[in-house]
Amino acid sequence: MANPITTEIIRNALISAAEEMNASLARSAYSPIIYEMKDCSVGIFNKNAELLGQSAGLPIFLGNLDHCIQLTTRAIGGVENYKSGDLYILNDSYLTGTHLNDITTISPIFYEDELVGFSATRAHWLDIGAKDPGYPMDATEIYQEGIRIPPVKLYDGGIPRNDVIHMLTINSRFTDAAFGDLGAQIAACRTGEKRFQEIIKRYGLETVNEAVEDIFSQSARIDNDVIRSIPDGVYESEGCLDNDGHNTEPVYVKVKVEITGENMTIDLTGSSPQQQGQTNCGFAQTVSACRVAFKDLVSPNTPVTGGNFKTLRVIAPEGTIFNAKEPAPCGWYFSALGLLIDLVVKALSPSLKEKSAAAHYGDSMVMTFAGHDPKTDGPFLSVEATAGGWGGFSKRDGQNGLINNVNGDFKNMPIEVFETKYPIKVTSYALRQDSGGPGQKRGGTGVIRGYEIRTDVSWVYLWFERSITPAWGLFGGKDGAKPRVTIQSPDGELVELLKVNAMPLKYGTIVTAYTGGGGGFGHPFDRDPEQVCQDVRNKYVSIEAAKHDYGVVIHTDTFELDTIATREYRTANQP
Repeated sequence: MANPITTEIIRNALISAAEEMNASLARSAYSPIIYEMKDCSVGIFNKNAELLGQSAGLPIFLGNLDHCIQLTTRAIGGVENYKSGDLYILNDSYLTGTHLNDITTISPIFYEDELVGFSATRAHWLDIGAKDPGYPMDATEIYQEGIRIPPVKLYDGGIPRNDVIHMLTINSRFTDAAFGDLGAQIAACRTGEKRFQEIIKRYGLETVNEAVEDIFSQSARIDNDVIRSIPDGVYESEGCLDNDGHNTEPVYVKVKVEITGENMTIDLTGSSPQQQGQTNCGFAQTVSACRVAFKDLVSPNTPVTGGNFKTLRVIAPEGTIFNAKEPAPCGWYFSALGLLIDLVVKALSPSLKEKSAAAHYGDSMVMTFAGHDPKTDGPFLSVEATAGGWGGFSKRDGQNGLINNVNGDFKNMPIEVFETKYPIKVTSYALRQDSGGPGQKRGGTGVIRGYEIRTDVSWVYLWFERSITPAWGLFGGKDGAKPRVTIQSPDGELVELLKVNAMPLKYGTIVTAYTGGGGGFGHPFDRDPEQVCQDVRNKYVSIEAAKHDYGVVIHTDTFELDTIATREYRTANQP
């Protein structure tokens, strides 16, 4: 056993090394989706592919980088076939679990000729050669979604395989961006190698290994103690996505959580079979989502390490949306996973009320524009995930305008950057009034974001979800608002759509997104009337909704509470 102080120093040194990896990746990247929006994640692992340190990133990425290292090791015939300076790349949806735009790089780390660990990164490439720029919203098979890469050696003993690099980057419509973003991922892997080697050099390999063993034991002990506190039993919940982008039928997600002692099993049997559309994912990403849900409830305030999730088991039958097989498309893999995470929380909420939150708005709500930019006389492509409201919970209201649960540290695209990069003007950006679910603890509000097209050649691609199963409330709380997208042409014609692929737009068209709010927690009539007044003053809640949803009467001229009228209204309408 290592000295406890030394253990804490090494723990934080490994996390700091991962944070430096992430900084290197973001600052070196070519595409704004990485350097501004941080659609990337990194980690450092031991030789058994167990996590040692990670930076803030996308939880849905971080939850299975270990799996990608393991499958790469199997693909090359074992750890003995790694050499110092090697680097591998992969993106196969059925292996990594994500869509093809998410590129994973892995490099082995050697110290004095001994394999001691791995560094790994994952980042979203702007374009990977799909049938449409970026990625389509209407693919029916994976071959339409871009180039598919099994584990491939990109660097051999420190020597780049330029033919492979050229083959990969030339398949992108934005070759320079692909080449630059790949270089950033390579630099991040090399940064992780160097920093891990320095930690070992300073403290010694034996001490580092002892500290890691202690860290893993701590993580496992915390997990097991919390799970044992949950009453044994089977907990269930279900919901659905609106559709798969092709059919009008809902796509079902069914969750059964079984607690036995310190063991948790998440069983997704009964969820929809893999779809013609893109709401499918590989099993590795399903495991990652279940780990996110597990961490949300079990030990959210401690870092993730290789000691976590040892007693978590995930079941997803082959051929379902959570364990899809070739040739199922996987472009929108995260829609079902975001719902899955919320449903695990909902299922366990009766036994974990103080740790549970009402559902959040639920999906990335992706807004993509592509076309010809007259300023550069070349193509442009913007991809934005849109923020929304999170669910209220026992201690406080849900967060307003926050990114969805699978995206974690994903950032907002600053308007100044957006308008500089693309021929589009942002006409509005605001919190969406009355979108948060009413409750004793109010659901967070969604956002309104409007765009005016400033080019004659452009298309919009939309994937907005969760209008059938919006953010639900818990313990008497009400649902959050559903999402909307309006498209107004220059002649005034207005249409509403949630999903569309390559819809042509004219100069002057205005596209406005309205994202959903989070669910409420507890009955809204139990909310402090003064808090409702403050919500009205902040324009989170309208005067009309204050009365109808919360039973709070507010003077329209002064925005002051009418105490007597409020008491009378709540008494007359109390459920």
